[in-house]
Amino acid sequence: MAACRVPAMGTQVELLAVDAPSGALTAARGRLADLEARWSRFRPDSEISTLNRAAGRPVAVSPETLTLLALAVLGWQATGGRFDPTVLDALEAAGYDRSFDQLPTARPGADGARPAPGSAPGLAGIRIDAKAATVTLPPGIRLDPGGIAKGYAADLLCAELRAAGAAGVCVNVGGDLRVSGTSPQGGPWAVAVPHPHGGQAATLQLTEGAAATSSPLQRTWQAGGRSAHHLIDPHTGQPADTSILQATVVTAEAWRAEVAAKAAFLAGLPDALPLATRLGAEALVVDQDGRLHLTAGLQQTATAPLAGTA
Repeated sequence: MAACRVPAMGTQVELLAVDAPSGALTAARGRLADLEARWSRFRPDSEISTLNRAAGRPVAVSPETLTLLALAVLGWQATGGRFDPTVLDALEAAGYDRSFDQLPTARPGADGARPAPGSAPGLAGIRIDAKAATVTLPPGIRLDPGGIAKGYAADLLCAELRAAGAAGVCVNVGGDLRVSGTSPQGGPWAVAVPHPHGGQAATLQLTEGAAATSSPLQRTWQAGGRSAHHLIDPHTGQPADTSILQATVVTAEAWRAEVAAKAAFLAGLPDALPLATRLGAEALVVDQDGRLHLTAGLQQTATAPLAGTA
């Protein structure tokens, strides 16, 4: 098995490939760097940053970016706006205005630096012209595709490593995970789901599929003496406050898992599990007391410990 761990997309990326041909992981790392250069909101020359500055003008973008934004629109529509990448103004107002590794733990004046925005504008006005290979954002709309970009990157890298000849692949982009084929042990991939209170919540057995987790504990900081996190409620423009501490979702593709995990977290209980099911996903949710809540499919397939299941 070939494996590597590299920093990219503001997180750590793990690539594992079973029986991969020589040079396959090197090519995957190059592909990852290319995607980050196209999609990072922290790079002024990225396609996303160019779009955010365009103020209603069409911008020529790569096929990968066309597809990413088309998937974002699908996610926004399917979740009734709970997944919404137009929250960039709100993220910056909350203090997340630079790469997370450069973000101070405490920002005394961040909450007074600019007024907090209202609800996110949504993606109804975006125009994606596949024939001309252009995207047009309405004036005043700015995108942060961070989560879905990580998921879609995992999907692309997994597919490309398999096409290169790997018998099995696992790609983990900061918790957005995609697997395909056989694990190093010859069977399904065992995916551990950590419990936010410590230890392990469950183990998932995946052969072809994806998992993603949303939690306010993953990226937090202090702004103006108050705690803030990166999961913005599109309806309020503020870091979300729900009954859920962590939402893990399993589905066919990592971009879908990312969309569903964020939507489930924002929905809170009891709506999170039915929402995941409607999105064609299975879900494992940890509430604020540490209790586990699972959809029927995961109750049948996830393995111990599963302590405290509600």
